[in-house]
Amino acid sequence: MEAADGFFPSIWNFILAAWDFFLHLDLRLEEIIKTYGLSAYIIIFLVVFCETGLVVTPFLPGDSLLFALGSFAALGIVSLPWILLGILFLAAVLGDTLNYWVGNKLGSHLLARRSRFINPRHLARTHEFFERYGGKTIIIARFIPIVRTFAPFVAGIGAMTYRRFLIFNLSGAALWVGGVGGAGYLFGNIEIIKQNFSLVILAIIIISVLPGIIEFARLRHAGKKN
Repeated sequence: MEAADGFFPSIWNFILAAWDFFLHLDLRLEEIIKTYGLSAYIIIFLVVFCETGLVVTPFLPGDSLLFALGSFAALGIVSLPWILLGILFLAAVLGDTLNYWVGNKLGSHLLARRSRFINPRHLARTHEFFERYGGKTIIIARFIPIVRTFAPFVAGIGAMTYRRFLIFNLSGAALWVGGVGGAGYLFGNIEIIKQNFSLVILAIIIISVLPGIIEFARLRHAGKKN
């Protein structure tokens, strides 16, 4: 009983710490970059790679991280921005690739065993996106948290050919990294955004999650009608 009593406060503390990190991403990220220098690129690579490559880490801050890095590049806080852009693109592509092959080779086995690491609701939601958008889901999902993590996994389970998947993977990674990171580069240096960066990060999180919530609500409403 004591272990259980200690477990839930620990989870709650972790959630609060993660929320504080995401909300003040500019300060935390700047600390990491100044502390670790070029080695921070490895940490950044791992965050993007894990968010896209592991179905157990869909909560990582992909969109807000790209925006923050883009703004840091504009401010000169990030050195070698073109190398960073390549690292982010590579992490996004390799993450989706790993996720695809896990789904392709182990997906059916994991689903049959009802693995506690895979949320059935997230999986069902991603299936709905595939039914509606087909292979383009791989590109669209780049801009939707949760779905972004599960889309390549579902593509692997569905036996989409790797050649076709790779085309969508490369296109989606380029649009996501270039689009969100580019937005940070263009707008992150504006004074009002710099002064309210935490609010901007919060807005990015809400905006990126909102389409998925709306789509989920629409599908659930349609299901009740049927």
